[in-house]
Amino acid sequence: MKRVLIVGGGKGGTALLKLLSASTSRMKIVAVIDIDENAPALQAAKESNIPTGHDWRRWIHEQIDIVIEVTGSEQVLYDIIRERAGKTVVIPGSVAYITAELLEEKELLLGELQEQSYKQELILNNIHEGMIVINNDESVTFANKRAEEIVGIPEKDFVRKPIREVIDQTRLPQILRTRKKEVNEKLELKNGRKVITTRIPIIDANDRLKGAFAVFRDITEVVELAEQVTGLKEVKKMLEAIFHSSDEAISVVDENGIGIMINPAYTRITGLTEDEIVGKHAATDISEGESMHMKVLTTRRAVRGVRMKVGPGKKDVLVNVAPIIVDGVLKGSVGVLHDVSEIKSLTSELKRARQIIRNLEAKYTFDDFVGSSGEMKLALEQAKVGAKTPATVLLRGESGTGKELFAHAIHNESNRRNNKFIKVNCAAVEDDVLEEELFGLEQDGQLVRKGFFEESRNGSIFLDEIGELSLHMQAKILRVLQEKEIFRVGGNAPVAVDVRIITATNVNLEKAIMNKTFREDLYYRLNRLPIFIPPLRERMEDIEELSTFLIQKKNQEYGRNVKGISEDALTYLKGYHWPGNVRELENVIERAMMVMEISEERIVFGHLPDLYPLSKSGRDRGIVWENFKDQSLQSALEDFEKEMIASALLANDLNKTKTADSLGISIRNLYYKMNKYHLDKDSMQDFS
Repeated sequence: MKRVLIVGGGKGGTALLKLLSASTSRMKIVAVIDIDENAPALQAAKESNIPTGHDWRRWIHEQIDIVIEVTGSEQVLYDIIRERAGKTVVIPGSVAYITAELLEEKELLLGELQEQSYKQELILNNIHEGMIVINNDESVTFANKRAEEIVGIPEKDFVRKPIREVIDQTRLPQILRTRKKEVNEKLELKNGRKVITTRIPIIDANDRLKGAFAVFRDITEVVELAEQVTGLKEVKKMLEAIFHSSDEAISVVDENGIGIMINPAYTRITGLTEDEIVGKHAATDISEGESMHMKVLTTRRAVRGVRMKVGPGKKDVLVNVAPIIVDGVLKGSVGVLHDVSEIKSLTSELKRARQIIRNLEAKYTFDDFVGSSGEMKLALEQAKVGAKTPATVLLRGESGTGKELFAHAIHNESNRRNNKFIKVNCAAVEDDVLEEELFGLEQDGQLVRKGFFEESRNGSIFLDEIGELSLHMQAKILRVLQEKEIFRVGGNAPVAVDVRIITATNVNLEKAIMNKTFREDLYYRLNRLPIFIPPLRERMEDIEELSTFLIQKKNQEYGRNVKGISEDALTYLKGYHWPGNVRELENVIERAMMVMEISEERIVFGHLPDLYPLSKSGRDRGIVWENFKDQSLQSALEDFEKEMIASALLANDLNKTKTADSLGISIRNLYYKMNKYHLDKDSMQDFS
């Protein structure tokens, strides 16, 4: 029995509690959790003697097999996934609901079908007329209780016997040959009873003969015969109409697993005709999987929600099958197939549509940030303040510090969150192309296409790497900030735009102004709300938290189950200066997980790539400590970074482009660091 923990006591939790309590004996609800002690699901659980609580962490390791999260909080779902045991399955409430509703729908449909079948047999066994049905081989396939009473022969001597062995005077075989019905014909049976009978061929919608049946009663009731037969025919047609009009594919087999009937929906879904199923073994229609009909006939128990492929087209279906038991005797089974290929196709289309939409949306919020250092908290607080104002935000920081994530979060925290968020990398395209992308294009007075500023109307536009813009494009951006309007390329009329502008750069803009590569007036427009995002080396206390987060992220990407990182590995990571920031840390964690054995669950020192010019041997680490032990970590890192940059400059003959490439940083970042450490041509002599 599966142990289930429900997290969330609202409407969704209440519905799931009710459904799981009533629908299955294979699951045990261990507890219902909600922070609100008055949550309705908690009250319902108490009434059912199910434990309740306010902290799911107390229960998460109590041998829980399944956790159903219905709080609607992505953070709670993430925390549960992170803290669950290795074999615990976490199901979001939306998924649980879809599955539960599908099962409930199938069970309801099967119940209706069983009810109709029961009604049909109940009707046939309680009418005043006797009824005998034969197949094309002239064998009896059905005889109701009244027929047994009139003919004087028990059912076991009726069914599957040649009709002439039961009633030698019968004309049902002639009905098979002539395909014509006979109404109100007289017949005297061996037991001396005189009956009046109507014999009718059974012909399907495709004009195929399926057999014949006779309806008869004592001659003393001949006066009422016509009306009763008419009523019987109407009932039969009604039941047949229900069976044949169902959108669900239905198949019925006898107790031996031989097909008895299918409806048109079955042919439509599987591609198999009645001739290919009726009279054939139950496994005939299966292309992948085992026959649920045969399983039900063997166990006498229903099966629900089995996935399999049927028919020559290998149609993906969901199957419910139940036994047909009459008076304690197994008569066969009925199966209902539901085509799920269309659902899979629609789900795939929905995923593609969501991906397209996500490109026009801000994906991240402030809840997605990892790190509790003072530097990071300060940056986040500034960003949250900026989100509540219409001011232009300038995000400043090195490559890999997460400037784009900040831009996403600022948009999602603002009152423009329900409108578009468009990202533009100003350094990725040439000026003429970028101008058309940003401002749109007109030809001969006709709009050819809108630019990003118009597309993001009432939303936000994120101009990344704005320090790389040419002076010409800087002037264009300045006009947007000052006048709140644009001119399309090729156009003469201004177009008003209402858009929140978020910018980012890793360039030293102040030095760029001195070098005449960045407009001072644009700088003051952009720098009204600067937010400095700290590099990773300035928030080393976040290394452990970031590493844990990245390990979980890579676990999901690679299907791994790495649970953490060792202390010696963390010490090694905290001693590195991280020029590539969080992006570089993610790369290091990923490389470490790639070299781990499948059975290993923790990243240790030996899994990590070599991050230092020195080796990772204990002797060399001792040398590093002796060299820097009298300095703070920040001071030592800065000294090491300064020396490393100087060494790289000398190794590349002071060629800044080659030096930046060898260090894995941008040329702009190199200029920034050279200025920070006062590294110029004259000072380089101290390092030669």
